[in-house]
Amino acid sequence: MQQELEATLTTVWQAAWDRGEVEALESIAVPDYVRVSRSSGNTSTLADLQEEIRVVRAGFPDLVTTIDAVVAEGDTAAIFWTTTGTHTETFLGVPPTGRRVQTRGCNHVTLVDGRITREEVTWDGSELLHSLGVRHLSDTPLQPEDVVLDDLSGEPDPQVMKTFNRQFITGVTVVTTLDGETPRGLAVNSYASVSLEPPLVMVCIQKTSSTYPALFAATHLGINILGTQQRETIATFASKAPDKFAEVDWHPGPSGSPLIDNSPACLEAEIRERFQAKTHTVFICRVRHAEVSEASPIIYKAGRFYDSDDLEQL
Repeated sequence: MQQELEATLTTVWQAAWDRGEVEALESIAVPDYVRVSRSSGNTSTLADLQEEIRVVRAGFPDLVTTIDAVVAEGDTAAIFWTTTGTHTETFLGVPPTGRRVQTRGCNHVTLVDGRITREEVTWDGSELLHSLGVRHLSDTPLQPEDVVLDDLSGEPDPQVMKTFNRQFITGVTVVTTLDGETPRGLAVNSYASVSLEPPLVMVCIQKTSSTYPALFAATHLGINILGTQQRETIATFASKAPDKFAEVDWHPGPSGSPLIDNSPACLEAEIRERFQAKTHTVFICRVRHAEVSEASPIIYKAGRFYDSDDLEQL
């Protein structure tokens, strides 16, 4: 029975996962088939599984799945498998990276008359994101037990959030990277230092930005703090100009990231983590190179720019 089951599963999985013929799954699953995630406890139907396969194959068109072994005992079986594929198309909002990834898993199935009625899995599409170097914020480690978190359920009115954010004073940065040999960049004020030891920084980038695909595929990025003499540069990088570097002088960092000349400060950092946060991606980066000049940084608050030299100490 075990050899027959393994042969049947191999044929059906190759049809569904490798060729996208998801209807083949209907020959080995009962109509009320249930798929259960061991990590979240969420359940899904056969139709949900078929759609998941379509989504995965859309992002990894050359996907190949191999059943390494099937261990059957009575009306249950464990299926050990390996999947490989190349990320050449957008997957779950992540632009193509060209990276080849491999994931492994083990599914536990319950059989009725040789057909699967229940399947417990430890894998979902997020595993492929992990292999690409992307995690959702919900995947971050849990807080220590002695930390008490208040109930922050519910959402404030969007206008309240806009008003709140306008009260926060920031600098202005231009985040840059190379797209092949082409420099790319955009204006960003969601920059923060994470730690000094090790030197970690973070930036938050909207996925709709034209620079986002290049940033996501990059290994390094540049962060340039702009100054009071760079108002035109700010306007350029806040625009949708096709070539934002056409009239901007810059020099490459040690790993090639564009660093804008005459900036008060600029750095180049290695991208270490990418966290998905709905419409944005948070990049956590380790600083590898930094430059500082005597130029004065510009200040931004509530849609207006201010000269940092005119600050009055309290």
